[in-house]
Amino acid sequence: MQGLSRQQWQKFSVAIVLGVGVLGVATSAVMIRLAIAAAQISGVGFSLFLAAARMVIAALVLAPSWRNFSPRQVSRRAIWTAIAAGLCLALHVAAWISSLSFTSIAASTTLVTTNPIWVALICWFWYGDRPRRLTQWGIAIALAGSSAIVLGGSAPLLAGSQPLLGNSLALFGAWLASAYMLLGRAAQRQGLSLGHYSAIAYSTAAVLLLPLPGLWGIPYGGYTGAVYGAIAGMAILGQLVGHTSINWSLTQLSPTLVALCLLFEPVGASLLGAIVFGELPTLNIWLGAAIVLAGVALATLGERKV
Repeated sequence: MQGLSRQQWQKFSVAIVLGVGVLGVATSAVMIRLAIAAAQISGVGFSLFLAAARMVIAALVLAPSWRNFSPRQVSRRAIWTAIAAGLCLALHVAAWISSLSFTSIAASTTLVTTNPIWVALICWFWYGDRPRRLTQWGIAIALAGSSAIVLGGSAPLLAGSQPLLGNSLALFGAWLASAYMLLGRAAQRQGLSLGHYSAIAYSTAAVLLLPLPGLWGIPYGGYTGAVYGAIAGMAILGQLVGHTSINWSLTQLSPTLVALCLLFEPVGASLLGAIVFGELPTLNIWLGAAIVLAGVALATLGERKV
């Protein structure tokens, strides 16, 4: 672009990459619903199949990263930390994907993106990093909004849907995502590159999730092309493009700004859900989501480290 300095062009490029990342993760919920609709199957077993397939594809794409990886170049602690992050990632993906079989896209994505609140609480109780008063107010507001969504339920979306269960799974997924983020940050600070850390975490998650669908009698084969297409879209857009773009953006921008931009994920996911499925959230979901987003934004702005 003519007229832009090198620094301005760099900022513009980072904004584009972050925007692509947010849009990528926002498509995941719709891809999951498309897979459920195409297979005409829902529930925990099929959700585990989707979670496992997503992580296997991501791990295979990152497989070339293993070629130049030497365990001797990093500490064992870093490797084990990355493995622990992979465990949390596996549980996070399984819980969140399962939530979409029981509750609305708006409720699920709003609750699962409350992880900045839980990161702040973990740092407070685990590391003694007491948040500022503004952050504490934000946490209280977001918790109130989360409670309104979890306890308020939503309109039935699928046969046998259970909003309270789905909302609880999404909230559990947010807790696991928080642990995953903190462990990932620790592993990289201990010497692992972003590529090597991602390869270890994704591979760990894939290995852990791979056998689980069989426990529910769910096979990996026999589905239509639409199901596998939705899974591929979820893995590529949500995991590889979305997560990778956001992780790279964190090296270029302040965590506060990135966290604020991520608040557009539930907005984007809800809009896509309304367009694709005609899924309009109930009033309590709209109110609860607004309260949660306001609380997370307030808490993020109140963080000490910008």
